Amino acid sequence: MIKVVAFDLDGTLTQHKTKLAPENRDVLEKLSEKYKLLMVGAGTCRRIFNQMDFPIDIIGNYGMQYAKYNPDTCDIDVVRDETRPIDKKTIEKKVTALREKYGFTEFAGDNVEYHPSGCITFPILGTKAKQEDKLSFDPNRVKRRKIYDDVVNTFSEYVVFVGGSSSFDMAPKPYNKAYALDLYCKENGISHNEVVYVGDDYGPGGNDESVFKEDFIGIKIDDYRTFPEKVKFLL
Repeated sequence: MIKVVAFDLDGTLTQHKTKLAPENRDVLEKLSEKYKLLMVGAGTCRRIFNQMDFPIDIIGNYGMQYAKYNPDTCDIDVVRDETRPIDKKTIEKKVTALREKYGFTEFAGDNVEYHPSGCITFPILGTKAKQEDKLSFDPNRVKRRKIYDDVVNTFSEYVVFVGGSSSFDMAPKPYNKAYALDLYCKENGISHNEVVYVGDDYGPGGNDESVFKEDFIGIKIDDYRTFPEKVKFLL
């Protein structure tokens, strides 16, 4: 009954912001012979496509953006690109209050990162923090999960995710990956039980969590290098 196999990217198919490994690319090519493949990402369709360099339709920005692969041009055509306004003054005030409450007042760069879509990022270490500092700040997400509920309540107009290793990512409601995948199903006449979703960020606050809470068929990945074995049964 499976018609669509959908994926997260970073941590699921690749290391963070790296190209597809040859062995994972080979598996995707084999899957594409049997199923419709779909990316469901947090970033823009263009960033995801450039990182993957693979012929695939892409949902970006938690469903705010959608692009179809064009075999004639070997590129993607963006067919939906929604944006939402941002009240920067209010956002800055809320983030500053959280910093003061939890002692995150020292940071490099900007207080908040704003995205053209209307999504925002609360970078605890700032937008210009050193990569090594970000990676070592909260790799197991314990620090951020302690304050996650407070951040959610503070930004009630957003869906909040524990992002990367040192930030919170936020998308305007109702956008999240479950909403995006459900919308795709409705637009294409597909049932949830005809979709397999493969993702790694399924814990509390993870951006894949919403999909695994729904009735899609889920495959959890803890290491992108195990991807071929995890989806072997589909082949």
